[in-house]
Amino acid sequence: MGKRVLKRDLEKQIFDLKNLLEISKSLSSTLDYNILNDSILYTCLGALTVMKAAFFSKKSIDATDFTLHRSFLGFDIDHQHSYSIPEHCPLIDYLNRHNTCHDPETLYKLLPPSPEIAVLAGIEPHIIVPLKAKGAVNGLLVLGEKIGGGKFDERDRDYLMNIAGLAAIAIHNAYLFELSTTDIMTTLKLKHFFMNNLQDRFRGMNEESDALSLIMLDIDHFKRVNDSYGHLTGDETLKGVAMIVQEGIRLIDIAARYGGEEFIVLLPGVALSRAEEVAERIRKRVEKATFASGAHQVQVTASFGVAQFNPAVDTTPLVFIERVDRALYISKQQGRNRVTVAE
Repeated sequence: MGKRVLKRDLEKQIFDLKNLLEISKSLSSTLDYNILNDSILYTCLGALTVMKAAFFSKKSIDATDFTLHRSFLGFDIDHQHSYSIPEHCPLIDYLNRHNTCHDPETLYKLLPPSPEIAVLAGIEPHIIVPLKAKGAVNGLLVLGEKIGGGKFDERDRDYLMNIAGLAAIAIHNAYLFELSTTDIMTTLKLKHFFMNNLQDRFRGMNEESDALSLIMLDIDHFKRVNDSYGHLTGDETLKGVAMIVQEGIRLIDIAARYGGEEFIVLLPGVALSRAEEVAERIRKRVEKATFASGAHQVQVTASFGVAQFNPAVDTTPLVFIERVDRALYISKQQGRNRVTVAE
């Protein structure tokens, strides 16, 4: 009897180790935050047979809050409510010191009432797990009840902490990748990352039927902003325009800072007419926006060029970019604050 129990326990341990190896491969296969978040959620749903999972993570490299940003499955979430937990708060401080699975009721008793505790309580989790790498929490996983009921036993908790450790490392690697490919001021992608991505897409464009478009924009008379109000105001203007660009495109699109006040956007699967609509929408938002820096209130406009990949003309990525750049130049020549479609 004892040997059968021991054998069964060993088989479970081997099974868990094999699963953890596959989970490690899955989580380390991407450096994309959004894909990684989804992988963590589905891993927990499958590996721990739970009905609900949610993941608090930072939306960007400069974020100061852990946010429930579309990263949940099964939980009844009020979409009118913001689910955010500050990076520096009693809850995160406590989790930094206690890297283990936590029962919500115990956690609520140990910590004083606070907005972040109210956020967790509103979701009604059954277990809370910090993700910790390099000595600091970089995410927060909350799970609902197990399928069939029952509590999370020690084996579940150990297994969950192993998953949390792998996930935390994957998130840290994604953060380092994001840091190395992002313009710190605007939080858009760096030019070299954009060019590498465009080059990769070019290799398969002859076989692909999907459209591929570019938008290039330049802030009009930007030197006047720096000369009149100073470089700090100029920086805030750059950040503001970059935010409008990022908010005006999809998650799969790539926006980059191409030059000083010049930006470029890659739109996979988007035809010319649609790309023109996107550019026009961004142009109008920039025109209406006010960018504040200290006592200064600044308004600017931007000029745009739009082009769709044409295999008969665009023999290299640089040729493609030169076409959209010429369209931008025409916008500048014709009075600025307009969108020009490349020939």
